[in-house]
Amino acid sequence: MAVTKVSSTVHFVSRRSAVSGRPGLDSGHWVPNTDVYATDTGLVVKVELPGMKSEDLEITVEDGNRLRVAGNRPDGCRPPNCSFLVMEISYGPFESVLELPPGYDLSQAKAIYVNGFLRIDVPQARRSQAKTTKVPVAEGN
Repeated sequence: MAVTKVSSTVHFVSRRSAVSGRPGLDSGHWVPNTDVYATDTGLVVKVELPGMKSEDLEITVEDGNRLRVAGNRPDGCRPPNCSFLVMEISYGPFESVLELPPGYDLSQAKAIYVNGFLRIDVPQARRSQAKTTKVPVAEGN
C-alpha cells in the first residue's frame, strides 16, 4: 500500500477533552489520538481507542464531508476513593469531528475496530466516465 500526499488538508472541526488545563480543550470530553493518511485508493482514518468495545463507538457522516467519531470509554478498574499520583489515561465521553477534503466518498466508508484501534477506510469518489452519446438529429421543415 503506497501512501500519497493529500493535496487538501483535513480539518479537525471539533476536538474536546475532559482534561482541564490543556490548551484549546474544554471539559466534558477527551480527545483520542488520530492519524489520517491518503493511499492510492482513498483515505485512512486511524483512531487510538484502547479499552473500548465496538458497540460503544458511534461513527456518523455530517454534511457530506464531515466524519464524526464519538463514544464513551468507561473506567471500571479503579477503586472509588483513590488518590492519583499520575493520571494520563482519559475516560468518559469523547468526540472528534474531521472535515475531509473533497474527492472522497464517505457514504462508502468502512470501519473496523481491532486491538484498540478504530480504522475507517474512505474510498476516493468515483469520477464519472466520459461517455460518448449520439444526439439524434430530427428532419426539420
